[in-house]
Amino acid sequence: MTNPLSTILLLFGVGFLAANAFLLNDYLAYRRRRRHAVLTWALPRPKTYPLARYIAIGLALVVVYKFLVLRWPLDRMFGELMMFVYYGLVYPLSFTVRRGFYEGGLWLERRFVRYDDITGLTWREGKSPRLIVVSGHQQRAGGIVVPGEHYGEARRLLRDRLKSHALHLQKSLLDLGGHDDRDVV
Repeated sequence: MTNPLSTILLLFGVGFLAANAFLLNDYLAYRRRRRHAVLTWALPRPKTYPLARYIAIGLALVVVYKFLVLRWPLDRMFGELMMFVYYGLVYPLSFTVRRGFYEGGLWLERRFVRYDDITGLTWREGKSPRLIVVSGHQQRAGGIVVPGEHYGEARRLLRDRLKSHALHLQKSLLDLGGHDDRDVV
């Protein structure tokens, strides 16, 4: 591996392997949780989504050329193979994960958060309402755009979780009394 290009492709392969593992882990977690869905919806595909297909086709052509014409072994094409798996298989598969409300928690745009871990909620109004969720001791924030047709139902589900004490929000640092968690929702 004295060739700098080979080293760069190897590093890309390692990075895409990590991305593939992360997205596949999310997909497998979704497969386990999907039967416990309460209110879900599909994420809209970004405008750049078709570009992933073109990249996958280009990478497939490169891999086939290197394998059939140049007779390279597959391990020498690790970077290209991992990029092809990402753009051709894993990235499109990630859009089949339905976001929203499940019995055990919320599936946000980037991750699943259990109701027990949620410490704060707020809504941001805009073109579409966005639910911002703060979770854990590290106070990590995440969010999800709630489609307008699900907005009322989403608010009702959050109120029901608060009322049943399945969801506990931290009181603000300047708690002046009269705070009700249901007011946040």
